[in-house]
Amino acid sequence: MISSSSSSSSCGLCFVKINPTIFPQIPPQPPFFNVSTSPISNLQSSNHLPIQPTRRNLLKISTLTIIRLTPIAPFLSCESTWAETQELLELERYTDSNDGFTLLKPASWIKVEKAGATVLFEDPSKGGNNIGVVVTPVRLTSLGEFGDPQFVSNKLIQAEKRKESTKDVEIISSSERRGEKGDVQVYEFEYKLDSTRGGVKRVFSAAFVASKKLYLLNIVHSDNPQQPLGDRTRLILEQVVHSFDVAL
Repeated sequence: MISSSSSSSSCGLCFVKINPTIFPQIPPQPPFFNVSTSPISNLQSSNHLPIQPTRRNLLKISTLTIIRLTPIAPFLSCESTWAETQELLELERYTDSNDGFTLLKPASWIKVEKAGATVLFEDPSKGGNNIGVVVTPVRLTSLGEFGDPQFVSNKLIQAEKRKESTKDVEIISSSERRGEKGDVQVYEFEYKLDSTRGGVKRVFSAAFVASKKLYLLNIVHSDNPQQPLGDRTRLILEQVVHSFDVAL
């Protein structure tokens, strides 16, 4: 991954709202989530991938689903229960062959219908935590034609600041990676948003352009000071972001 980290530093808004107008050539989508989170963001088969954290079972992980397991160890302290470990590692692959994208998602999160969303998954224990994808036709052939990750992240933050509900927004990181096919630029962003509609939340976004379509992923999770986003939860959300790609 080629990183270009921007300065730095998360109750949850009920849902994500897409505002693709930061990309000038993108036709606006109708709002499909309840309130604002990311202006940049928003599959038909799934396979459960429960992973046992043992050497033997890790070697059996299907090459069709690549999960970045190396960083997990530092966060699994002796205080972590087996149930917590299982919950952390249980991901499933979701692929939308019609629109041509794929990602991993927490196995327990459920698919819900929202106008304007290509797909939306919610945490059943807290609907404000969600993963949304929207696919929009564009004239671009790659994100690089619009700008680099730092330029796009600046546009993202400016769009958030213009919302009346935004109290504060802080970019944490922006980066670029290549998709599995190697010819697709994928931009990833993380920022912290404090809003009058849902409090403090952490937003993870990813975007790429393929076949003259813009693919936007948005992940929203509560990050209140009383219940901050934990390392284990953050790790799994990062795995979801890194898995967002063109369906091969």
